[in-house]
Amino acid sequence: MDVWIYFLAAVALWAGLAAQLSGLRRAWRDPFKRALCAVIFLAGGCFALGAPPTIAWINRVTGIPNGAAPVTYGTVTAFSASSLALVIKWRGGDPERVRRVSRSWLSAYSLIIVLEVTLFAVGSAPTERRTDFDTYYAGTPFIREMILLYLIAHFAAAATTMTLCWRWTGQTTGGTRRALKLFALGWLFNVAYGAFKLTAICARWTGRDWDGLSTQLAPLLVAVGSALVAAGYVVPVLGPWSSSVFTLVRLRPLFRLLVDPADRRHTVSLSWRSLADVELQLTKRTTAIRDGLSRLTSHLDEDVRTRAYSRAIADGASVAAADLIGSAAMVAVAAGACSGCSDPHAADAFRVSNETARGRFWWISLGAEQADLIRLSRAVRTPVVRAIVRAQAEPGGERNGHDGGGRALPVRPLRRLPGWFSR
Repeated sequence: MDVWIYFLAAVALWAGLAAQLSGLRRAWRDPFKRALCAVIFLAGGCFALGAPPTIAWINRVTGIPNGAAPVTYGTVTAFSASSLALVIKWRGGDPERVRRVSRSWLSAYSLIIVLEVTLFAVGSAPTERRTDFDTYYAGTPFIREMILLYLIAHFAAAATTMTLCWRWTGQTTGGTRRALKLFALGWLFNVAYGAFKLTAICARWTGRDWDGLSTQLAPLLVAVGSALVAAGYVVPVLGPWSSSVFTLVRLRPLFRLLVDPADRRHTVSLSWRSLADVELQLTKRTTAIRDGLSRLTSHLDEDVRTRAYSRAIADGASVAAADLIGSAAMVAVAAGACSGCSDPHAADAFRVSNETARGRFWWISLGAEQADLIRLSRAVRTPVVRAIVRAQAEPGGERNGHDGGGRALPVRPLRRLPGWFSR
Protein backbone atom coordinates (compact mmCIF):
# COMPACT_ATOMS: atom_id res chain seq x y z
CA MET A 1 0.00 0.00 0.00
CA ASP A 2 1.31 3.45 -0.90
CA VAL A 3 2.75 5.41 2.01
CA TRP A 4 0.49 8.40 1.44
CA ILE A 5 -2.63 6.29 2.03
CA TYR A 6 -1.56 5.69 5.64
CA PHE A 7 -1.16 9.38 6.37
CA LEU A 8 -4.24 10.39 4.37
CA ALA A 9 -6.36 7.99 6.43
CA ALA A 10 -4.84 9.33 9.67
CA VAL A 11 -5.51 12.94 8.67
CA ALA A 12 -9.11 12.14 7.70
CA LEU A 13 -9.75 10.46 11.03
CA TRP A 14 -8.15 13.23 13.06
CA ALA A 15 -10.13 15.81 11.09
CA GLY A 16 -13.22 14.03 12.34
CA LEU A 17 -11.77 14.18 15.84
CA ALA A 18 -11.25 17.94 15.47
CA ALA A 19 -14.98 18.31 14.74
CA GLN A 20 -15.67 16.60 18.09
CA LEU A 21 -13.39 18.76 20.23
CA SER A 22 -15.87 21.56 20.91
CA GLY A 23 -18.45 19.04 22.07
CA LEU A 24 -15.83 17.28 24.17
CA ARG A 25 -14.97 20.54 25.96
CA ARG A 26 -18.61 21.15 26.80
CA ALA A 27 -19.28 17.55 27.88
CA TRP A 28 -15.95 16.43 29.31
CA ARG A 29 -17.65 14.35 31.98
CA ASP A 30 -19.68 12.41 29.40
CA PRO A 31 -18.05 8.93 29.24
CA PHE A 32 -19.50 8.22 25.81
CA LYS A 33 -18.06 11.42 24.35
CA ARG A 34 -14.64 10.69 25.83
CA ALA A 35 -14.75 7.12 24.52
CA LEU A 36 -15.76 8.29 21.05
CA CYS A 37 -12.87 10.75 20.85
CA ALA A 38 -10.46 8.09 22.12
CA VAL A 39 -11.60 5.63 19.44
CA ILE A 40 -11.17 8.15 16.62
CA PHE A 41 -7.78 9.21 17.97
CA LEU A 42 -6.58 5.61 18.20
CA ALA A 43 -7.89 4.82 14.72
CA GLY A 44 -5.81 7.64 13.27
CA GLY A 45 -2.86 6.53 15.38
CA CYS A 46 -3.05 3.01 13.94
CA PHE A 47 -2.51 4.38 10.43
CA ALA A 48 0.09 6.96 11.41
CA LEU A 49 2.13 4.38 13.33
CA GLY A 50 1.69 1.72 10.65
CA ALA A 51 3.24 3.85 7.89
CA PRO A 52 6.74 2.59 6.90
CA PRO A 53 8.39 6.01 7.47
CA THR A 54 6.93 6.12 11.00
CA ILE A 55 8.07 2.57 11.66
CA ALA A 56 11.60 3.48 10.56
CA TRP A 57 11.57 6.58 12.76
CA ILE A 58 10.44 4.66 15.87
CA ASN A 59 13.06 1.98 15.24
CA ARG A 60 15.74 4.62 14.94
CA VAL A 61 14.63 6.57 18.03
CA THR A 62 14.29 3.49 20.25
CA GLY A 63 17.48 1.90 18.93
CA ILE A 64 15.61 -1.41 18.56
CA PRO A 65 15.49 -2.89 15.01
CA ASN A 66 11.73 -3.60 15.21
CA GLY A 67 10.75 -1.47 18.19
CA ALA A 68 7.76 -0.12 16.27
CA ALA A 69 6.10 -3.56 16.25
CA PRO A 70 4.85 -3.66 19.87
CA VAL A 71 3.93 0.04 19.67
CA THR A 72 1.80 -0.48 16.56
CA TYR A 73 0.31 -3.77 17.75
CA GLY A 74 -0.54 -2.26 21.13
CA THR A 75 -2.27 0.72 19.49
CA VAL A 76 -4.33 -1.53 17.20
CA THR A 77 -5.29 -3.72 20.16
CA ALA A 78 -6.33 -0.67 22.18
CA PHE A 79 -8.37 0.60 19.23
CA SER A 80 -10.15 -2.76 18.91
CA ALA A 81 -11.03 -2.86 22.61
CA SER A 82 -12.14 0.80 22.70
CA SER A 83 -14.38 0.34 19.67
CA LEU A 84 -16.05 -2.70 21.15
CA ALA A 85 -16.56 -0.97 24.51
CA LEU A 86 -17.96 2.11 22.77
CA VAL A 87 -20.54 0.08 20.85
CA ILE A 88 -21.57 -1.66 24.07
CA LYS A 89 -22.02 1.72 25.79
CA TRP A 90 -23.86 3.15 22.81
CA ARG A 91 -26.32 0.28 22.71
CA GLY A 92 -27.18 0.94 26.34
CA GLY A 93 -29.19 -1.23 28.68
CA ASP A 94 -28.74 -1.75 32.37
CA PRO A 95 -26.01 0.77 33.36
CA GLU A 96 -24.34 -1.62 35.80
CA ARG A 97 -24.23 -4.43 33.24
CA VAL A 98 -22.91 -2.10 30.51
CA ARG A 99 -20.18 -0.84 32.83
CA ARG A 100 -19.25 -4.37 33.88
CA VAL A 101 -19.07 -5.72 30.31
CA SER A 102 -17.09 -2.72 29.06
CA ARG A 103 -14.58 -2.95 31.88
CA SER A 104 -14.12 -6.69 31.35
CA TRP A 105 -13.28 -6.18 27.66
CA LEU A 106 -10.93 -3.30 28.41
CA SER A 107 -9.21 -5.25 31.18
CA ALA A 108 -8.76 -8.31 28.97
CA TYR A 109 -7.29 -6.28 26.13
CA SER A 110 -5.03 -4.35 28.48
CA LEU A 111 -3.61 -7.70 29.57
CA ILE A 112 -3.16 -8.65 25.91
CA ILE A 113 -1.14 -5.48 25.30
CA VAL A 114 1.11 -6.31 28.27
CA LEU A 115 1.59 -9.84 26.91
CA GLU A 116 2.47 -8.51 23.45
CA VAL A 117 5.19 -6.28 24.87
CA THR A 118 6.49 -9.12 27.07
CA LEU A 119 6.63 -11.61 24.19
CA PHE A 120 8.49 -9.11 22.03
CA ALA A 121 10.99 -8.46 24.81
CA VAL A 122 11.60 -12.18 25.32
CA GLY A 123 11.81 -12.99 21.61
CA SER A 124 14.46 -12.04 19.08
CA ALA A 125 13.79 -9.92 15.98
CA PRO A 126 17.20 -8.53 14.95
CA THR A 127 16.40 -7.80 11.29
CA GLU A 128 14.36 -4.67 10.65
CA ARG A 129 11.19 -5.40 8.62
CA ARG A 130 9.01 -2.39 7.90
CA THR A 131 6.28 -3.95 5.74
CA ASP A 132 6.41 -7.74 6.19
CA PHE A 133 7.18 -8.17 9.89
CA ASP A 134 4.22 -10.55 10.36
CA THR A 135 5.20 -13.08 7.73
CA TYR A 136 8.99 -12.71 8.08
CA TYR A 137 8.87 -13.64 11.80
CA ALA A 138 5.94 -16.07 11.48
CA GLY A 139 8.13 -18.94 12.67
CA THR A 140 10.23 -17.16 15.29
CA PRO A 141 9.54 -18.28 18.89
CA PHE A 142 7.77 -15.73 21.09
CA ILE A 143 7.57 -13.25 18.21
CA ARG A 144 5.25 -15.71 16.48
CA GLU A 145 3.06 -15.87 19.58
CA MET A 146 3.00 -12.08 19.84
CA ILE A 147 1.81 -11.78 16.23
CA LEU A 148 -0.87 -14.45 16.68
CA LEU A 149 -2.08 -12.89 19.92
CA TYR A 150 -2.41 -9.50 18.24
CA LEU A 151 -4.24 -10.87 15.18
CA ILE A 152 -6.61 -13.10 17.14
CA ALA A 153 -7.48 -10.29 19.54
CA HIS A 154 -8.17 -7.92 16.66
CA PHE A 155 -10.15 -10.56 14.77
CA ALA A 156 -12.28 -11.36 17.84
CA ALA A 157 -13.05 -7.70 18.56
CA ALA A 158 -13.87 -7.00 14.90
CA ALA A 159 -16.17 -10.04 14.59
CA THR A 160 -17.95 -9.26 17.87
CA THR A 161 -18.41 -5.59 17.04
CA MET A 162 -19.66 -6.40 13.54
CA THR A 163 -22.20 -8.88 14.93
CA LEU A 164 -23.47 -6.47 17.58
CA CYS A 165 -23.86 -3.65 15.07
CA TRP A 166 -25.65 -5.83 12.53
CA ARG A 167 -28.10 -7.15 15.12
CA TRP A 168 -28.75 -3.65 16.37
CA THR A 169 -29.67 -2.31 12.91
CA GLY A 170 -32.98 -4.16 13.09
CA GLN A 171 -33.93 -2.30 16.26
CA THR A 172 -33.19 1.28 15.17
CA THR A 173 -34.13 3.72 12.42
CA GLY A 174 -32.85 6.89 10.83
CA GLY A 175 -29.31 8.15 11.32
CA THR A 176 -28.48 5.58 13.99
CA ARG A 177 -29.34 2.73 11.66
CA ARG A 178 -27.23 4.20 8.84
CA ALA A 179 -24.30 4.63 11.23
CA LEU A 180 -24.64 1.03 12.42
CA LYS A 181 -24.63 -0.25 8.85
CA LEU A 182 -21.40 1.63 8.23
CA PHE A 183 -19.96 0.09 11.41
CA ALA A 184 -21.00 -3.41 10.41
CA LEU A 185 -19.53 -3.05 6.92
CA GLY A 186 -16.35 -1.43 8.24
CA TRP A 187 -15.76 -4.17 10.80
CA LEU A 188 -16.44 -6.79 8.14
CA PHE A 189 -13.42 -5.40 6.29
CA ASN A 190 -11.45 -5.58 9.53
CA VAL A 191 -12.48 -9.22 9.92
CA ALA A 192 -11.24 -9.88 6.39
CA TYR A 193 -7.98 -8.09 7.27
CA GLY A 194 -7.38 -10.45 10.18
CA ALA A 195 -8.35 -13.49 8.10
CA PHE A 196 -5.90 -12.64 5.31
CA LYS A 197 -3.10 -11.93 7.76
CA LEU A 198 -3.65 -15.26 9.52
CA THR A 199 -3.85 -17.06 6.17
CA ALA A 200 -0.51 -15.63 5.06
CA ILE A 201 1.12 -16.67 8.35
CA CYS A 202 -0.30 -20.20 8.13
CA ALA A 203 0.98 -20.41 4.56
CA ARG A 204 4.47 -19.59 5.85
CA TRP A 205 4.23 -22.49 8.29
CA THR A 206 3.50 -24.86 5.40
CA GLY A 207 6.32 -23.53 3.22
CA ARG A 208 4.14 -21.43 0.89
CA ASP A 209 4.71 -17.78 0.06
CA TRP A 210 1.41 -15.96 0.26
CA ASP A 211 2.95 -12.82 1.71
CA GLY A 212 1.00 -10.62 -0.72
CA LEU A 213 -2.16 -11.30 1.29
CA SER A 214 -0.49 -9.73 4.34
CA THR A 215 1.62 -6.98 2.81
CA GLN A 216 -0.63 -5.75 -0.01
CA LEU A 217 -4.24 -6.86 0.30
CA ALA A 218 -4.70 -6.78 4.09
CA PRO A 219 -3.57 -3.12 4.50
CA LEU A 220 -6.03 -2.02 1.82
CA LEU A 221 -8.84 -3.88 3.52
CA VAL A 222 -8.12 -2.37 6.93
CA ALA A 223 -7.83 1.10 5.37
CA VAL A 224 -11.29 0.82 3.82
CA GLY A 225 -12.69 -0.76 6.97
CA SER A 226 -11.30 1.88 9.29
CA ALA A 227 -12.59 4.64 7.00
CA LEU A 228 -16.09 3.13 7.12
CA VAL A 229 -15.95 2.73 10.90
CA ALA A 230 -14.76 6.32 11.30
CA ALA A 231 -17.53 7.50 8.97
CA GLY A 232 -20.03 5.73 11.17
CA TYR A 233 -18.76 7.67 14.17
CA VAL A 234 -18.16 11.01 12.48
CA VAL A 235 -20.92 11.39 9.86
CA PRO A 236 -23.74 11.74 12.42
CA VAL A 237 -21.74 14.59 13.94
CA LEU A 238 -20.37 16.18 10.78
CA GLY A 239 -23.81 16.13 9.14
CA PRO A 240 -25.37 18.63 11.57
CA TRP A 241 -22.04 20.50 11.87
CA SER A 242 -21.70 21.01 8.10
CA SER A 243 -25.38 21.96 7.88
CA SER A 244 -24.83 24.61 10.55
CA VAL A 245 -21.78 25.95 8.71
CA PHE A 246 -23.79 26.13 5.48
CA THR A 247 -26.61 27.94 7.29
CA LEU A 248 -24.11 30.37 8.82
CA VAL A 249 -22.81 31.23 5.35
CA ARG A 250 -26.28 31.58 3.83
CA LEU A 251 -27.31 34.03 6.56
CA ARG A 252 -24.29 36.22 5.87
CA PRO A 253 -25.97 38.62 3.36
CA LEU A 254 -28.83 39.37 5.76
CA PHE A 255 -26.41 39.67 8.67
CA ARG A 256 -24.25 42.19 6.81
CA LEU A 257 -27.33 44.15 5.81
CA LEU A 258 -28.82 44.42 9.30
CA VAL A 259 -25.79 44.62 11.60
CA ASP A 260 -23.63 47.72 11.57
CA PRO A 261 -19.97 47.03 10.61
CA ALA A 262 -18.78 48.50 13.90
CA ASP A 263 -20.90 45.98 15.81
CA ARG A 264 -20.11 42.86 13.78
CA ARG A 265 -16.88 42.05 15.53
CA HIS A 266 -18.74 42.11 18.85
CA THR A 267 -21.44 39.80 17.47
CA VAL A 268 -19.87 37.10 15.34
CA SER A 269 -17.40 36.75 12.49
CA LEU A 270 -16.95 33.71 10.28
CA SER A 271 -13.43 32.41 10.79
CA TRP A 272 -11.62 29.10 11.16
CA ARG A 273 -11.66 29.58 14.91
CA SER A 274 -15.41 30.22 15.00
CA LEU A 275 -16.09 27.04 13.01
CA ALA A 276 -14.91 24.98 15.99
CA ASP A 277 -18.05 26.08 17.85
CA VAL A 278 -20.36 26.68 14.94
CA GLU A 279 -23.62 26.16 16.85
CA LEU A 280 -22.80 29.05 19.18
CA GLN A 281 -21.82 31.25 16.23
CA LEU A 282 -25.04 30.36 14.41
CA THR A 283 -27.09 31.26 17.48
CA LYS A 284 -25.31 34.61 17.76
CA ARG A 285 -25.80 35.38 14.08
CA THR A 286 -29.48 34.46 14.15
CA THR A 287 -30.03 36.56 17.28
CA ALA A 288 -28.28 39.55 15.71
CA ILE A 289 -30.48 39.24 12.60
CA ARG A 290 -33.65 39.05 14.67
CA ASP A 291 -32.58 42.10 16.67
CA GLY A 292 -31.87 43.97 13.44
CA LEU A 293 -35.27 43.09 12.01
CA SER A 294 -36.94 44.12 15.24
CA ARG A 295 -35.33 47.57 15.03
CA LEU A 296 -36.68 48.02 11.49
CA THR A 297 -40.29 47.08 12.26
CA SER A 298 -41.54 50.67 12.42
CA HIS A 299 -39.55 51.69 9.32
CA LEU A 300 -41.03 49.19 6.87
CA ASP A 301 -42.71 50.78 3.84
CA GLU A 302 -45.57 48.86 2.25
CA ASP A 303 -45.19 50.82 -0.99
CA VAL A 304 -41.66 49.44 -1.36
CA ARG A 305 -42.97 45.92 -0.94
CA THR A 306 -45.68 46.53 -3.53
CA ARG A 307 -43.25 47.90 -6.12
CA ALA A 308 -40.80 45.03 -5.62
CA TYR A 309 -43.64 42.51 -5.86
CA SER A 310 -44.84 44.06 -9.12
CA ARG A 311 -41.37 44.03 -10.64
CA ALA A 312 -40.82 40.41 -9.66
CA ILE A 313 -44.16 39.38 -11.20
CA ALA A 314 -43.26 41.28 -14.37
CA ASP A 315 -39.97 39.40 -14.50
CA GLY A 316 -41.81 36.07 -14.40
CA ALA A 317 -41.50 35.17 -10.70
CA SER A 318 -44.18 33.11 -8.99
CA VAL A 319 -46.53 34.70 -6.48
CA ALA A 320 -44.67 33.09 -3.56
CA ALA A 321 -41.28 34.23 -4.89
CA ALA A 322 -42.62 37.73 -5.54
CA ASP A 323 -43.97 37.91 -1.97
CA LEU A 324 -40.53 36.96 -0.69
CA ILE A 325 -38.78 39.52 -2.90
CA GLY A 326 -41.23 42.20 -1.79
CA SER A 327 -40.49 41.51 1.88
CA ALA A 328 -36.74 41.45 1.19
CA ALA A 329 -36.90 44.79 -0.63
CA MET A 330 -38.89 46.31 2.22
CA VAL A 331 -36.26 45.18 4.73
CA ALA A 332 -33.31 46.24 2.56
CA VAL A 333 -34.67 49.74 1.96
CA ALA A 334 -35.49 50.20 5.64
CA ALA A 335 -32.00 49.02 6.62
CA GLY A 336 -30.41 51.44 4.16
CA ALA A 337 -32.52 54.34 5.40
CA CYS A 338 -31.70 53.64 9.06
CA SER A 339 -28.00 52.84 8.66
CA GLY A 340 -26.85 56.43 8.49
CA CYS A 341 -29.08 57.82 11.20
CA SER A 342 -26.92 59.11 14.04
CA ASP A 343 -29.95 60.88 15.54
CA PRO A 344 -32.61 58.37 16.52
CA HIS A 345 -35.30 60.84 15.43
CA ALA A 346 -33.71 61.44 12.03
CA ALA A 347 -35.25 58.32 10.58
CA ASP A 348 -38.78 59.25 11.64
CA ALA A 349 -39.46 60.77 8.23
CA PHE A 350 -39.10 57.34 6.68
CA ARG A 351 -41.48 55.57 9.04
CA VAL A 352 -44.79 54.28 7.75
CA SER A 353 -47.50 56.69 8.78
CA ASN A 354 -50.26 54.08 8.81
CA GLU A 355 -50.22 52.40 12.25
CA THR A 356 -52.28 49.49 10.92
CA ALA A 357 -49.77 48.82 8.16
CA ARG A 358 -46.89 48.98 10.63
CA GLY A 359 -48.63 46.45 12.84
CA ARG A 360 -48.77 43.95 10.00
CA PHE A 361 -45.02 43.52 10.00
CA TRP A 362 -44.41 42.42 13.61
CA TRP A 363 -43.91 38.87 12.32
CA ILE A 364 -40.63 39.75 10.62
CA SER A 365 -38.81 39.78 13.94
CA LEU A 366 -41.02 37.56 16.08
CA GLY A 367 -42.50 34.89 13.82
CA ALA A 368 -39.68 34.14 11.40
CA GLU A 369 -37.91 30.81 11.86
CA GLN A 370 -34.36 30.12 10.73
CA ALA A 371 -35.52 28.70 7.39
CA ASP A 372 -37.47 31.93 6.78
CA LEU A 373 -34.38 34.01 7.54
CA ILE A 374 -32.34 31.93 5.08
CA ARG A 375 -34.88 32.58 2.32
CA LEU A 376 -34.95 36.27 3.18
CA SER A 377 -31.14 36.38 3.15
CA ARG A 378 -31.10 34.83 -0.31
CA ALA A 379 -33.78 37.24 -1.56
CA VAL A 380 -31.97 40.44 -0.51
CA ARG A 381 -29.34 39.66 -3.16
CA THR A 382 -31.80 39.34 -6.06
CA PRO A 383 -31.58 41.90 -8.92
CA VAL A 384 -35.06 43.26 -8.18
CA VAL A 385 -34.19 44.09 -4.58
CA ARG A 386 -30.89 45.67 -5.59
CA ALA A 387 -32.63 47.79 -8.21
CA ILE A 388 -35.29 48.94 -5.74
CA VAL A 389 -32.63 49.89 -3.17
CA ARG A 390 -30.62 51.85 -5.76
CA ALA A 391 -33.70 53.66 -7.04
CA GLN A 392 -34.89 54.44 -3.53
CA ALA A 393 -31.56 56.03 -2.69
CA GLU A 394 -31.60 58.32 -5.75
CA PRO A 395 -33.18 61.79 -5.49
CA GLY A 396 -36.60 61.71 -7.14
CA GLY A 397 -36.47 57.94 -7.35
CA GLU A 398 -39.24 55.47 -6.69
CA ARG A 399 -41.86 56.81 -4.32
CA ASN A 400 -45.58 56.52 -4.00
CA GLY A 401 -46.05 53.82 -6.59
CA HIS A 402 -43.99 55.35 -9.45
CA ASP A 403 -40.71 54.24 -10.94
CA GLY A 404 -37.79 56.52 -11.64
CA GLY A 405 -39.29 57.59 -14.98
CA GLY A 406 -42.57 58.71 -13.48
CA ARG A 407 -44.60 55.75 -14.83
CA ALA A 408 -47.24 54.31 -12.54
CA LEU A 409 -46.53 50.83 -11.23
CA PRO A 410 -49.25 48.19 -10.73
CA VAL A 411 -50.29 47.98 -7.11
CA ARG A 412 -51.13 44.78 -5.27
CA PRO A 413 -52.65 45.50 -1.84
CA LEU A 414 -51.22 43.54 1.06
CA ARG A 415 -54.33 41.52 1.83
CA ARG A 416 -52.45 38.82 3.77
CA LEU A 417 -49.05 38.11 5.25
CA PRO A 418 -46.58 36.40 2.89
CA GLY A 419 -47.05 32.67 3.35
CA TRP A 420 -43.43 31.90 4.25
CA PHE A 421 -43.64 34.35 7.19
CA SER A 422 -47.17 33.60 8.33
CA ARG A 423 -46.39 30.89 10.88
